[in-house]
Amino acid sequence: MTNSGKKISNTIQWLSGGAAIASGFLAMDSLRLFSESPLLGNIITVQNHYYYALLSLLLPLCFLIYPTTSDSRSIWLDSVLSFLTFAACSFFFLNAETMLDYGWEFSAPSNAIWASFMLWALILEALRRSGGMVLFSLVLIFSLYPIFADKLPGSISGMASSPAETASYHIMSIESILGLPFRAFAELVIGFLIFGIALQHTGGGKFFIDLALAMFGHVRGGSAKVAIVSSGLMGSMSGSVITNVLTTGQMTIPAMQKNGFEKEYAAGVEACASTGGVLLPPIMGSTAFVMATFLNVSYTNVALAAAVPAFLYFFGLFIQVDAYAARKGLKGTPKNILPNMRKTLQQGWFYIAAFITLIFLLIFLQREAIAPFIATGMLLFLNQVSAKHRWDLSKAGSFLVATGKLLMELLTIMAGVGLIVGALSVTGLSGTLVNDLLFLAGDSVLLLLLMGAFTSFILGIGMTVTAAYVFLAIVLAPALIQGGLDPMSVHLFILYWGMLSFITPPVALGAFAAASIAESSALATGFKAMRLGSIIYFIPFFFVLEPALIMSGDLEKTVFATVRVVIGIIFIAGSLQHYVLGIGFLDKKTSLAVFGRALTGFGGGLIALPSLEVIGLQIASSTLLISGFVIALIGISLSLQKRESANN
Repeated sequence: MTNSGKKISNTIQWLSGGAAIASGFLAMDSLRLFSESPLLGNIITVQNHYYYALLSLLLPLCFLIYPTTSDSRSIWLDSVLSFLTFAACSFFFLNAETMLDYGWEFSAPSNAIWASFMLWALILEALRRSGGMVLFSLVLIFSLYPIFADKLPGSISGMASSPAETASYHIMSIESILGLPFRAFAELVIGFLIFGIALQHTGGGKFFIDLALAMFGHVRGGSAKVAIVSSGLMGSMSGSVITNVLTTGQMTIPAMQKNGFEKEYAAGVEACASTGGVLLPPIMGSTAFVMATFLNVSYTNVALAAAVPAFLYFFGLFIQVDAYAARKGLKGTPKNILPNMRKTLQQGWFYIAAFITLIFLLIFLQREAIAPFIATGMLLFLNQVSAKHRWDLSKAGSFLVATGKLLMELLTIMAGVGLIVGALSVTGLSGTLVNDLLFLAGDSVLLLLLMGAFTSFILGIGMTVTAAYVFLAIVLAPALIQGGLDPMSVHLFILYWGMLSFITPPVALGAFAAASIAESSALATGFKAMRLGSIIYFIPFFFVLEPALIMSGDLEKTVFATVRVVIGIIFIAGSLQHYVLGIGFLDKKTSLAVFGRALTGFGGGLIALPSLEVIGLQIASSTLLISGFVIALIGISLSLQKRESANN
């Protein structure tokens, strides 16, 4: 029994690694990197060939990597499901040109219809295994919706289709499983996922932690600042909040606890940093490339727009950590036991070289599609030159297996979410939802934003960051854009609010994962993370109401708006941590101290807010800034008076 299980496990690893290699070559061939190849050039004749080939390679892995039960006897059922998935995808691969020529999504032969039903059901089951019950339930309801659309009441009714028509449209049209989410994955995201995995498996995670230790380990609260930098960078690579918490958190959370941070606080810092990583250019967990596809703009535009909001969020984390460390008297780690900056850079210079190459290709040459493949090739070559990090066959195999698994997971999610796209497209429901939301909001931009924030938060619960963003970009973004808001700011807005459930109780999945490492209370950690990351609840409103924060407009306006928000964050973070501008709010219990902190935070909020003319209050921006400073100073003055009276 044991030997059999091991053999099956090895077989799955070989299949996963082989699928990763084939998928990578297919992705590069789709970019015409192998245009002269006599083999691949003859196989991929139309783009649908490429899409169904990816499905054939990756989707069957889901049933083997996520078996029905842990009992090895279920391998037969999982193998049958895997084979059926491969057979169905291969059928559509072989008929890709025919279905385009004859419009099978509207008029398909019976064998294609039955294959469509089978693949539809298999995608749903694969989504249940890899994406969880929340996403599965949501996709199941939406995918079946076209069959019953005409029987539903009023605002949620739509044009109905027969079961056969629905199945054909889902599988064979370019608007459902092969819709924008899947195409973004196939044409842009694959290369960046491979680069991120290569970075992790070549030791990039340890390098970034050592580099952060060398830079910030010696300052007060240094271990928490190291966690913010390293987890933010690795979160940008992985795109998964929970995965990042469970990997980098194993190193950062114990280090923070050893440095004197409370266990709930240490876990909260890691959860907030990992959550913020998905917002951090240049990669943003690959969401930036999906966003660029939705907006029909270059990746560079998305990265530049996301840069200032991400900086503001991480700046807010830094300020809170620094204030906490100052108030608690926490010292940094002695320099003599920290990694040496020069030696760290000497040992890991090729990680920086690969990053610079990636950014150069992305920003300056604007070669988004091929940039990650070139950067990955460079990284792997330099890794083999390094005697310390060089791979043997076992490490190379682990890299390929991890790549196949991650590609499979994201492909399954993108195909599953695509079923929602198809349902909304074929029934026309998306237009109805837009009109209803605009009607409820009336002429109030602020009310529309609040409704959008609440909707994004609720729909993001239990979903991965990318899946939540894609769903919201389809369902909610059009309403906000038609309400008169900037499309780029709207898509960033829903991304921010769609991922807040990772640090917001009662869900707070990122915080709960960190709590398991810190051995702290899950709920207490969730509230601590919510407080630490509180600035993230306001930043989306700032950049929607002030487009200069997403670099829309003159550089002078962007600088002025950023400086104003930075000043506001200092006061907001100081009021939350009871320490601002070197002044500690030592007495937490008296009403005077509470009032002083409240005024300080309120003043910071007024300073950070954009001109209230945007929301119809007609208050001049200059008056608002002066009022904010005055209120903030009153708060500090009150706190000082209380401290002096206590000393006397």
